Amino acid sequence: MKLVVVSAGLSVPSSTRLLGDRLAAAVERRAEDVDVQVVELRDLAVEIAHHFTNGFPGRALAAALDAVTGADGLIVVTPVFSASYSGLFKSFFDVVDKDALTGKPVLIAATGGTARHSLVLEHALRPLFAYLRAVVVPTGVYAASEDWGGTDGLADRVERAATELTTLMQGLTSTSRTQQKTDFEVTPFAELLQQGPPARTRTTTAPRHNAHDTVRAQ
Repeated sequence: MKLVVVSAGLSVPSSTRLLGDRLAAAVERRAEDVDVQVVELRDLAVEIAHHFTNGFPGRALAAALDAVTGADGLIVVTPVFSASYSGLFKSFFDVVDKDALTGKPVLIAATGGTARHSLVLEHALRPLFAYLRAVVVPTGVYAASEDWGGTDGLADRVERAATELTTLMQGLTSTSRTQQKTDFEVTPFAELLQQGPPARTRTTTAPRHNAHDTVRAQ
């Protein structure tokens, strides 16, 4: 399975990237053969801006878009700016193809300086990915500054969200494999019309004896 982490953190090191790494590690503990790729939007900011003006993605941006489109699941993490996701985060998903995330499992996460911004998950991120027709896991993960050194449940939320994402990824992957095994060739309707109706098979039936005829014969 291929898991892509999209991080919109701006600093180095970044708490946004750190949260994304913790979530990805939790998924890796639950599933075998998980290929994790991290997309750092900070490195793509210029190419994203150019895409808006010329309509063509640069090489690095194109590779990131291909990774997101081909992933079996996504972990998306943004810092909170003005009580919502960052402009860089939104700009990246504005250039993603509108159908690329349809049916794709997505774990939403965010970081901020205070726990008062935790509702950004529900009033900003979840509606965005619902609009993109992604399958958003029930548990979103928000990490405030005090969560990193405390014991208020961040680890529990990370583990629960990772379990939900892994379950969705494994279920959709196995379904895709089953569909590939059961694929069969379909004859176009126009071709069937050209072939004409199937030949009818003649059946012969034995003559039926009438009871009255038997009585007369006697």
